[in-house]
Amino acid sequence: MRILIRFALIASACLAPYAAHAEEPELPTAAKSCITCHGRDGIGTSPGFPNLAGQKSIYMMEQLTLYRDGKRQSDVMSIAAAKLTDAAIRAIAEYYEAQPACKP
Repeated sequence: MRILIRFALIASACLAPYAAHAEEPELPTAAKSCITCHGRDGIGTSPGFPNLAGQKSIYMMEQLTLYRDGKRQSDVMSIAAAKLTDAAIRAIAEYYEAQPACKP
């Protein structure tokens, strides 16, 4: 019995670092307005809103920058991106890239 307890303690200590990586990434402050349409998990809240989960961050950073700079137009996204800094854009893009992509 003591051997089983020791084994369980050793196994849990060995697996603890992996459990820390399984935690959900923290939502960046700048992304709080994104969740209304794109969801916290990156799955659009309506069929008209694109899924962002699993999208490449480089693509999302480029698109958000285009919206912010007025080179890409959208009634909603142009306003949403207007005040985003480069750091905020990167944080949003990296957050949504880290979310598991939805399956069709």
